[in-house]
Amino acid sequence: MSTRSLAAGLAALLLAGCQAPTPAQEPAAPKAGPFPPADRPVASIVSSRWSDEETRDRVNEADEVMDRAGIRPGMTVADIGAGEGYYTIRLAQRVGAEGRVLAQDVVPEVRDALAERVNRERLDNVSVKLGASDDPGLPPTSFDRVMLVHMYHEIEEPYAFLWNLRPALRPGGQVIVVDANRPTAQHGTPPALLACEFAAIGYAQVALQQMPSAGGYFAVFEARGPRPEPGRITGCRMAENG
Repeated sequence: MSTRSLAAGLAALLLAGCQAPTPAQEPAAPKAGPFPPADRPVASIVSSRWSDEETRDRVNEADEVMDRAGIRPGMTVADIGAGEGYYTIRLAQRVGAEGRVLAQDVVPEVRDALAERVNRERLDNVSVKLGASDDPGLPPTSFDRVMLVHMYHEIEEPYAFLWNLRPALRPGGQVIVVDANRPTAQHGTPPALLACEFAAIGYAQVALQQMPSAGGYFAVFEARGPRPEPGRITGCRMAENG
């Protein structure tokens, strides 16, 4: 089977495995808090699996993403929305014994299953923790890369989440996003909307590349300048960026 056929098959699996059978959640009503609400539907979490690992490995998805992200031995990497651990396992192998991987998920049962897998595979350089929709809860100045793969469209409070994420980056650290170029209601994120939401928190987009083997695109962001005060953040309008 050709690489192009495999990539097409991956896109079909994404639609079957990630897209909810019912409509995505409607935009949340404004909360009493400092951060603006997301002006877009938030995709519901319907599975901890984007596609099966064998299919993803046949098109070298993880290796290609890690190569583009510059993942090297000795790095410290956070895998947010880690699910069953497809990237967690492969990141642990790439960063090696001198590196560290923190795997996080917001679903307790998924977190527990991943912790069991990490223990079973004796990955001593991996820690597993529970996160929250508005705060990844990462230690400050700790990460060279933060990976958000096939999950950004599921973040209920993107501005609070990205604001709380910023302090966790080391100098020169980057946030890596892999997602599909389609509306959030269809389990993707339009690149213009993604860039707008990151920019609202003071991140600069330094790369945007097409990546059919991962079902969409590959984007890289870096924190630039001061982090804005929550009350001064201007939310993005989906109609203008979708």
